[in-house]
Order: sequence, then structure tokens, then C-alpha cells
Amino acid sequence: MKKILLVDDNEHDRMLYRRYLGKSLDHERLEIHEASSGEDALAMFIAQQPDCVLLDYNLLDTDGLEVLADLKQAAPPDSLCVVMITGGGNETLAVRALNGGAMDYLVKQQFDQELLCKTVRHAIEKNEWRQYVARYHAEIKTINQQLRESVEELTEARQQIRHKNTLLTMANQEAQARNEQLDSANQHLARTNTDLDNFVYAASHDLRQPVDNLRGLFDELRRSATITDPDAGQLWQLVDSSLSVLLTTITDLATVVQVERSPGVEPTEPVALADVVADVLQTLQPQLQAVNADVQLDLAALPTLITVKSNLRTILLNLLGNAVKYHHSQRRPCIQLKSRVAQGQAVLEVRDNGLGMDLERYGKELFQLFRRFHPQAGTGTGVGLFLVNRLVQSQGGHIEVESQPEAGTMFRIHFGPGSAGA
Repeated sequence: MKKILLVDDNEHDRMLYRRYLGKSLDHERLEIHEASSGEDALAMFIAQQPDCVLLDYNLLDTDGLEVLADLKQAAPPDSLCVVMITGGGNETLAVRALNGGAMDYLVKQQFDQELLCKTVRHAIEKNEWRQYVARYHAEIKTINQQLRESVEELTEARQQIRHKNTLLTMANQEAQARNEQLDSANQHLARTNTDLDNFVYAASHDLRQPVDNLRGLFDELRRSATITDPDAGQLWQLVDSSLSVLLTTITDLATVVQVERSPGVEPTEPVALADVVADVLQTLQPQLQAVNADVQLDLAALPTLITVKSNLRTILLNLLGNAVKYHHSQRRPCIQLKSRVAQGQAVLEVRDNGLGMDLERYGKELFQLFRRFHPQAGTGTGVGLFLVNRLVQSQGGHIEVESQPEAGTMFRIHFGPGSAGA
């Protein structure tokens, strides 16, 4: 549920905004609060902590810029979401509002219901994304600090190894009888020294490179370093988990942005369903084997469908991957994939006997970004179902979901007009 605060001394305008917004925003339930003055707005903001504030510039007791400054001071850093509403198209005022912390602005009498809803939705999503990035920036700073400390330890270890190499070389010259043993030891130490040289070089030169370099650096550190601290194992796990989540999130979000910004509609083609399914199952083979999953296919009713092949692979990879990830620990996973034609449209059904979900509680949040419903079952970013839904919608289709907690879930994907072919 999202909270919206309407700040306007004109009751008629507040009623209009409330009617425009309705009771929901893209299937998200709304809780709307109202304030008619700057003083009331600040008090209501502190009490309710709304997700978005629609703030009129012209108020009886003050102006919107002063209220905006008060709200910014009262809100946590980088968390204020305000859309300023002005009475005229004053660009100077709009710039001042944006510089003062507003996410967007609208001009009265120049927007309709669609533009208002779109602006509010965009402001909320932009604000959520800003807070999400801020949290991960903080994690990256923590990881960088830990890696810097590790580099210092490894530098000292590298110097010690070089000293040992010198001693071993001198011993080899002095005692020919121990050539074989010293040669073996030198080869081992040389490999170790090379690994440490490469690691320290990467650590010292690539700390400011893209985040994926952090993964390689950390893996090398964990493989080659010798730490006697009994708490080191827990530290490795925490850093590894943070890096994995961060890398997965960045990769998934990059995919989402690519889908969101794709110009036009991608061309469709006849796609052999069995080939794509086989490719996806091969990709998921390690996960399937790890849980001894039983995968049942029934593709005879619709062996070919008209779609974007890469989109179909992404859809199946996410849904089948989720069926494995969120399996029930008390029974063998059973995953069923069935194709059919309904009203001239291609339909795929993915059914599992896993953990299931409470749709009455989470149904409206199912395809929203960053929503996760079984965090205890494994790592994830809450992006997969959002991406699946967008890909299906891009072809004019939709998704139906049936689920019961502890019983399993069924996703029924309708691919839209023309997807079943002639």
C-alpha cells in the first residue's frame, strides 16, 4: 500500500486529485491523506511518512517552496518524494522546486488523470530506486574498506614470501644434494608468489573498476589467504553473500532497464518450444540435479508459437528457476510445463508443488519490482517476476497465477493475439 499526501488549500482541487488517483495506482492500493496548510502538511507528513506528496505552490499561510524545505528537513536523507503543483508554467519556479528537492512538477489545468498518475508513479519509483542505490553504495564502501585492509595484509605476506624465496635460492646453491626437494618447494612457492602478485596487482589497480572486479578479487582473496581468526569464516560468508546479491541485482536491473528502454516492439518469429525448453533445462541442470527435481513436459498441443525467442527463454528461465529455488523441503520437487491454445492465443502453464504464496496478501505485489516473498528460501533480487511480466505484456499478453501456501504455484502465461500462429 502506498500513502499519498495532498497539500492544497483548495478543497475542489484536492477532491479532483483524489478522484484522479482513485483507490489504486497500477494495482497498488492507495491511502490518501489531505492537508490545507503548510503547518498541517508538515504535521501530517511527520505522522504518516507518505510515499509521495502532491504539494501546491500557492498556499494561504505560506508557499510551496518553504513547505518543501520544511519537509526536506524532516525527512531522512534522499527519501523525500514531492511533486510540486504550480498555478502557471513558470520555468524559474519549476527549477527552484527541483533544486529544492522535488522529484517533478505539474502545472494546474494542464494535466489530466493519466498524466497525474504517471507522474506520481514515476516519482515513487524514482525515489525507491534512489534509496535502493544509496543502500548498495553504503555496502560497496564497506566492502572496499575490508578489501583495502586485506590488501595490506597480503602485501606483507608477499614480502615474506619473497624473503623466503631468497633464502631457498641460497640454500639451493649451497646444497646440491637437496636440489630435488628445493626445486619442488621453489615451484610451489613460485606459483604462490605469482598468484599473490596477480592478486595484489588487481587489488591495487582495479578497486575503482566496475563491481564485477570485486567478485574476482574477493574469490582470489578467499582462495589464497591463510587466516587463523576463528571468526574469519563468518566474515567470508557475509562478504560473499553481499557481493552475490549486489552482482545479481545489478545484472537483473540492467536487464530490466534494457527491456524498459527497448525502442518499439521486437520482431516475432516461429519458435520451436521444445528447443527453447531443452536449452533452459540444460542451463538449470545443476540446480535440478541438486534437488532431484521431476520435470514433466506436455508440449504436443502447441509445439511452435510466434514470439520473441530471447524473451521466451528469459520467461522460462525465471519461472522454472523459481520453481526449483522455492521448492518444498519436505517433498521431491515436481515441475510441470504444458502448452496449449486458448481463444487463438498461445498459453504456457508452469506448475510446481513448492512453497506457494498467499495471493490474498501478496497478489497485488506479485509483479512489482524488488518484491520477494520467501527470502528465507534463498538469495534473490525481486526482479525476475517483474521482468517476466513486462516481457509478456510487451507482446500484448498477460499472466494468471494460482497458488496456495505450502501447496505450490501455477503461472498461466497468455502470449497475446497471433502467438499461436494460423
